[in-house]
Amino acid sequence: MKKLLILILIIFLVLFLVKRKDMTWRQSFLKTVYPLVMLKGKMFPDKKAIQVNTAKTQPVISFYTLRAIANNGEPIDFSAFKGKKVLIVNTASNCGYTAQYDELEKLHQQYKDLVILGFPANDFKQQEKKDNAAIAEFCKVNFGITFPLMEKSHVVKGPEQNPVFAWLTNAKQNGWCDQQPVWNFSKYLINEDGVLTNFFSMTVSPLSTTVISALR
Repeated sequence: MKKLLILILIIFLVLFLVKRKDMTWRQSFLKTVYPLVMLKGKMFPDKKAIQVNTAKTQPVISFYTLRAIANNGEPIDFSAFKGKKVLIVNTASNCGYTAQYDELEKLHQQYKDLVILGFPANDFKQQEKKDNAAIAEFCKVNFGITFPLMEKSHVVKGPEQNPVFAWLTNAKQNGWCDQQPVWNFSKYLINEDGVLTNFFSMTVSPLSTTVISALR
């Protein structure tokens, strides 16, 4: 019993020490243990965590016909991305992988010609309950996000699925990939010609050699 009380005390002490000013206890804790969360993926990799368009299959429907609504309500026409690589990520504020916001921002700063688009969604265990304004503030204050965030939407397959993710997860549209997001922070890479080239699950860091190699 004494050992259990000591353990509980240590846990509370750790939580107190890792509490970030503008984060909840849960968010602070998840950011602290993120390296351990990623370690699991490295030790027990999923065969579907990385998928590559090895056949270089062209899309049936052009990527550049897509549109999205930014967090601030402004429409974004994907035709503006011609000639650039685009990394699309479904995001959430209360997830064990939320610290990938920090890695995505570093990637954004490192590769100026790379377009990164974040799509907040509440599809997994309700880990994004905030509204658009609160999401933007959370990302700015805690991670210094400067890449575009879209308005909150649904990214999993279904009648309310965001049209962009309907394209990303349907081989009849993108040419080869039927993989919907496994969890928050699943990533899809489109090349300079509008071809979907890679899928990376949440267990693959945006700064991993695998992702970096795909960007080159």
